[in-house]
Amino acid sequence: MIIRGKCWKLGDNISTDHIISGKYKFEAINDINKMAVHVLEEVIPDFYKLVSRGDVIVGGRNFGKGSSREQAPRLLKLVGIGAVVAKSFAHIFYRNAVNIGLPVVVAKTIPDISETGDVIEINIASGVIRNVSRGVEERVSPYPREILEVLVNGGITEYIKRYGGLPWSRSIG
Repeated sequence: MIIRGKCWKLGDNISTDHIISGKYKFEAINDINKMAVHVLEEVIPDFYKLVSRGDVIVGGRNFGKGSSREQAPRLLKLVGIGAVVAKSFAHIFYRNAVNIGLPVVVAKTIPDISETGDVIEINIASGVIRNVSRGVEERVSPYPREILEVLVNGGITEYIKRYGGLPWSRSIG
């Protein structure tokens, strides 16, 4: 699975409230699509109009801190983000992202050298991230096979619909 898109460079401590303000959490409770117009609106005005399918957010430390609202990664995926690369992630955001099928990758070099507009390419199976625009490649630990299967299938729910159970339960006894 290779993701390739334009970089959207963000800094440290991007919270779930930066991604989708808490003031919208009940506004569209029955239709998450109505919340898409508000994604990152306080960080990048009109982001939902500017982002393209497959684009990559590159953040700093502690990306996704704050609440445990699953809407944050779900909305990033909904507006077209193909993956998030950051120096570190809040644990709940990381898990929620994987659960809904949004690849999240911890990297040390790419966040420092990337700028908005660069082309980023990620091979999530091999753990290779490239900033194509700057000619920089970084190797990171690839996902375990079971997590990669969840991501490739679009998240845990889609995986269960397709296979009837979780990938790690198949290898247990």
